[in-house]
Amino acid sequence: MAPVAPRSGDAIFANVERVNAELFTLTYGAIVRQLLTDLEEVEEVNKQLDQMGYNIGIRLIDEFLAKSNVSRCIDFKETAEVIAKVGLKMFLGVTATVGNWNAEGTTCSLILEDNPLVDFVELPDTCQGLYYCNILSGVIRGALEMVSMKTEVTWIRDMLRGDDAFELQLKLLKQVPEEYPYKDDE
Repeated sequence: MAPVAPRSGDAIFANVERVNAELFTLTYGAIVRQLLTDLEEVEEVNKQLDQMGYNIGIRLIDEFLAKSNVSRCIDFKETAEVIAKVGLKMFLGVTATVGNWNAEGTTCSLILEDNPLVDFVELPDTCQGLYYCNILSGVIRGALEMVSMKTEVTWIRDMLRGDDAFELQLKLLKQVPEEYPYKDDE
């Protein structure tokens, strides 16, 4: 039997069950608003959004791997391309451009021209330190940790703050070797 070819982000997106984009956007906005009310400090809201995203990411990776038929990536560069072209398309309906690589190939940027989470959003002056889409950095960090990559994911540019694009920086801290709970020969 021939191996199954990986599916493109567009092919997966066409076959994935979706929710109404406006409902999704408004629900996420309501969550952020409630966090701002409950936690009061913008930095605490940023941490909470990142943690929520992390918890989503460690579960979402299973669905991604099952539906995308993507095999193990060779290196961090290939992983970043798969996130940008397949992962973001599959779950958000957008793609990103990968760029700004460092010489070691351990740091890059994902640049999104469009972000469905920010439709209908304007940040008030009291929330200028808020990374509204910080949940995305947590999702990516959590998903990568489940495939043995310890990363740091931070926002570099944000259109809600007046920048020309959304830019996430991915930094590979270490590749964690896979550990098996038992040895086959014992």
